[in-house]
Amino acid sequence: MSHLQNLLLDSLLGTKHVDSAALIKLHERSVCVATPGFSLMPSDTRTLVNGFAKNPLKTRREGLYFKEQDYKCVRADDYSLYAKNDNGGVVVVKTQQYLLVATYTEGMYPSVCVEATEKLGKCPSPMPDFIPCVSGLLNTSNSDPTQAS
Repeated sequence: MSHLQNLLLDSLLGTKHVDSAALIKLHERSVCVATPGFSLMPSDTRTLVNGFAKNPLKTRREGLYFKEQDYKCVRADDYSLYAKNDNGGVVVVKTQQYLLVATYTEGMYPSVCVEATEKLGKCPSPMPDFIPCVSGLLNTSNSDPTQAS
């Protein structure tokens, strides 16, 4: 299991309010890593990338068709997309190079899913994007003097 996959498991699924998660390379429209059992079809990836590429108001009005289900969009802006249906929802956070995707199901608290996903997607400045931030989170020991914090 990769460090990134472990991070998704610990930071998101560890809350018990995220059912599955993935990291999508934005420009390549490809899945970088996903939690076990969570697979995204190219059409799902395209839907999420296009949710940000289109006018966010249009995405909010039209909703999303994701993982063969219709979702009502409850938030769509330049950085976040939240959508829900009767069985759960999807939270997507955009960084400069990636989309962080998390889903929740009935019985889970959407607010916890949102908070965990948004927190993981945000990096303290001056780090420009998710992966350098994740690398910093994963390298908790400072045994290598070339990797100062």
